[in-house]
Amino acid sequence: MSRTGKKLIAIPAGTEVSVSGSEIIVKGKGGTLKRAMHGEVSVKVDGTSISVTPVSQSRLARALWGTYAAHVRNMIQGVSQPFAKKLQVEGIGFRAELSGKHLSFMIGFSHPVKVAIPEGLAVAVDKNIITVSGADREQVGQFAASVRALKKPEPYKGKGIRYEGEVVRKKQGKKVTSAA
Repeated sequence: MSRTGKKLIAIPAGTEVSVSGSEIIVKGKGGTLKRAMHGEVSVKVDGTSISVTPVSQSRLARALWGTYAAHVRNMIQGVSQPFAKKLQVEGIGFRAELSGKHLSFMIGFSHPVKVAIPEGLAVAVDKNIITVSGADREQVGQFAASVRALKKPEPYKGKGIRYEGEVVRKKQGKKVTSAA
């Protein structure tokens, strides 16, 4: 049995949750999120709480039970308070700039790297710290990961794009030995 699936999900004030067919819709001050539900899991809205239950006792239904409960929790939390990830750009000459709906990076290549910002996300750049925020937790995490993948932090000098607070283990470089 799923520990997270068994728990009832509370609906905070100012948030509306509705189930129409095989889609769950969550509306709040942060926006509207929709997710298609799998046929093996059912969602019931009871006033101020939501319950997620498996339709059958198959292995797939039990696996999806806790997953969809977590998805619903994240949707409710995202529309009330947006999720945020912070990235740091480190290195001499490395910088990030926001221009309209694009992020422009100078990260050691011969050309600037431009990344389009997806719909539904807010991005702010302040002194080479990039803040990605939005209601959809998956979208925020995926965009932050794709930005980090442009130039992962390297282990010798630590240059690159990293999550704020991420520790990069540094390696020792080549040692010069003198032949006497």
